Amino acid sequence: MNNNNNNKIKQTVQLKARTAKEATVKLSVMSAQQKNNFLAAIAEALQQNIKEILFHNKIDVQTAKESKISSTLIDRLTLSDKRVKDIITGIKNVILLQDPVGTVAEKIKSSFDINVKKIRVPLGVIAMIYEARPNVTVDAATLCLKAGNAVILKGGSEALNTNRILAKIICKDGVKAGMPENAVQFIDTADRSAVQELLHLDNYIDLLIPRGSEEFVKFVKKNTTIPVLSHGKGLCHIYIDKDADIDMSINIAINAKCQRPSVCNAMETLLIHKDIADKILPKLCEIYSKKNVEIKGCEISRNIVNTIKSAEEKDWITEYLDLKISIKVVNSLEKAISHINKYGSKHSEAIITNNKTTADKFISEVDAAAVFVNASTRLHDGSVFGLGCEIGISTQKLHARGAMGIKELTTTKYVVKGNGAIRK
Repeated sequence: MNNNNNNKIKQTVQLKARTAKEATVKLSVMSAQQKNNFLAAIAEALQQNIKEILFHNKIDVQTAKESKISSTLIDRLTLSDKRVKDIITGIKNVILLQDPVGTVAEKIKSSFDINVKKIRVPLGVIAMIYEARPNVTVDAATLCLKAGNAVILKGGSEALNTNRILAKIICKDGVKAGMPENAVQFIDTADRSAVQELLHLDNYIDLLIPRGSEEFVKFVKKNTTIPVLSHGKGLCHIYIDKDADIDMSINIAINAKCQRPSVCNAMETLLIHKDIADKILPKLCEIYSKKNVEIKGCEISRNIVNTIKSAEEKDWITEYLDLKISIKVVNSLEKAISHINKYGSKHSEAIITNNKTTADKFISEVDAAAVFVNASTRLHDGSVFGLGCEIGISTQKLHARGAMGIKELTTTKYVVKGNGAIRK
């Protein structure tokens, strides 16, 4: 019986991938106006169905709580009226963006009698495999469609009801407004064999984007034959320099840790220059304590504030995604940069300083997808960066890095025009 079920899932996934590939033929040549029309229809349909979306989300959240899933995952899973409206706003912002398809990425001079240029074209079929976050269902579909790509959505079991209703709305109302049928495919099962099957469909799928735990992303990378663009973990740092403004430093450090600790751009480790540590740590720790943040730190930090717990080596490599923080006092900018490059995940790193030379050195030497000066790491986000929304934050260097929007979901092709040109 189990084999029969696995075979059925395998056939279903293969069919969805094949028909998604077929849909790219129509989708890739659609005008910006055509794509914007069905995106607008999707946004309107989501707006009209907020109550139903929240009803299904409450079922998922309640089930998650009964299963004793971590508070971090529950926060990512939970939708509210505001969060759904933010998702809808993201669609509207993407509509306003220039369509990248067909734009000229580069013009090249050739010694031959030909005109050479690179133009942007869709990638084809993109498969999204993700955990816990139902907003990814809408964000991924929106960005992929705008960039002329079909998308296969495989969300986590904990958000199955929410993802199902979101995908139903997207497909039904999108197609009504002109979206090619099968351009958005939803894998409607919690069975893990569906993921296993997706990982090997390189004859249909052009790019795979996994979003989830570090272990999950590593599993996908190890077991797929499809190119992977990964959303890695966010072990983010903030370094408070000796020339930093104290009030600004406290405000940014509180925001980066406490505003929403369960997300990948929240700060996990705070580095403070020794010359300013005794001025800032007591105030900072007092506020963190009021916000129920568990504080771990090095020996120097514990000598300044005796309520700080002892940090171990594993704390410097831990993405807490919770109200926990590690603090280390460093002797210099160089020590801070060294610590970040050793322990960081190349996601988002920040410095707070009024010294331009110091800031420039930090920018040039820290290896990360995004580097911030006098700003919170929480700002590393597609909507904040003007991308409308994001499909993820890439911590790798090929082919995209940092917050990924519609441009990152295209590739290029050379278009060469001549007048009887030949090579001699």
